Amino acid sequence: MIGGVKVKKLKTIRDDRGWLSVFLRQDESIFTKFGQCYITMCEKGVVKAWHLHKNQTDTLVCVYGKALLVLHDLRKDSPTFNQTQEIKLLDPSHDKDSVLVKIPPMVAHGFTPMDCNETRILNIPDIPYNYANPDEERIPWNDTSIPYKWPSSVSRGG
Repeated sequence: MIGGVKVKKLKTIRDDRGWLSVFLRQDESIFTKFGQCYITMCEKGVVKAWHLHKNQTDTLVCVYGKALLVLHDLRKDSPTFNQTQEIKLLDPSHDKDSVLVKIPPMVAHGFTPMDCNETRILNIPDIPYNYANPDEERIPWNDTSIPYKWPSSVSRGG
């Protein structure tokens, strides 16, 4: 596990009307602060990678489909520097296998759909997006400086 990355198992409550899953509560230790909340969609064959932030912490959860989330530690002072980690994200309908992932600053990350045509990921970053001065860096999805090979089903990214 990459240092500072936190994974919370989600609980799905089912009844005769469907299901409910609580992603994040203010009184949980994994919660720090709220910046904004948005949803992003990615289609089969595409990877949304690599993204990283100098100050922002991302909190991701899959709300539709399945995704392969890949993390790569770029913090030179970290004991897990240059390590890569894979995490499967599944929407809450998959019951016990659904998780929320908190990603600290300077940990590059990206995701691609897994065994589905599209996936939707909810992000709850701890600071709002600054359009005038974005806290976002991008590295090409196939950049060899990150020693990771995306699945062969991926043909493009960004």
